[in-house]
Amino acid sequence: MPELPEVETTLRALAHRLDARRITGVEQRRADLRFGLPAGLPARLAGRRLTGFARRAKYLQLMLDDGMALLLHLGMSGRLLFDGPPAGPHEHLTFHFDDGTILRFVDPRRFGMLDLSPQATLGEHKWLAHLGLEPLGNAFDGAALRDRLAGRQVALKIAIMDQRHVVGVGNIYASESLHRAGLSPRRLACTLGPARAQRLAASIREVLLEAIDAGGSSLRDYVQSNGELGNFQRQFRVYDRAGLPCTGCGRPVARLVQGGRATFFCGRCQR
Repeated sequence: MPELPEVETTLRALAHRLDARRITGVEQRRADLRFGLPAGLPARLAGRRLTGFARRAKYLQLMLDDGMALLLHLGMSGRLLFDGPPAGPHEHLTFHFDDGTILRFVDPRRFGMLDLSPQATLGEHKWLAHLGLEPLGNAFDGAALRDRLAGRQVALKIAIMDQRHVVGVGNIYASESLHRAGLSPRRLACTLGPARAQRLAASIREVLLEAIDAGGSSLRDYVQSNGELGNFQRQFRVYDRAGLPCTGCGRPVARLVQGGRATFFCGRCQR
């Protein structure tokens, strides 16, 4: 599943290519993705100009000149690809722009989500209202993280992947952040003291920013909007490296399953 760095990389590509562009047409090939698509979507988008681009958690927000916003989530396997040939039966939406640019929404598993919402009340949308701290935001630090996790009797890795506490930290970046912070994924979230919380908040931000600079991580379905692979997987310190030496101490990286997801960690470096 695309995580925050992959979504941020996609957002930046959209902003670079589509700023102030006008939508000249939309081809819609099915009535739903994970949920039903807005009624009359092609007609409602035709002629609209894009005026801004934002991200909340893993949701892309494309602002339109009529005060509405196109809200989009890539789901498990969704991709937004510029130009190139048609992508076959999994290309569910095709957007055409006034400069000839074509944007293709491709989603083989159809877990993607798309809606139209007024910009003025976007934060109240049912997909966004419950979301937690934005890890790249100015308000994210050790104190804010510790406050969110206070009293949480769950494993630390599970807690930081919970979108109600911190948004966008998926399985890959949770494992990598905990390793850099020297914290065990099995530690109870409620035991996080001020120093450890600050270390973890800094590590989460550092890992996410490095991944964005690398264009994200290409595992399974994800590629960038230009079709190129992300490169952060070349910098993994523990993720998907079970049995290989820890980059910190040389001890073999361990693997366990938490919440149905694989966790990779070093039993010596992480406490």
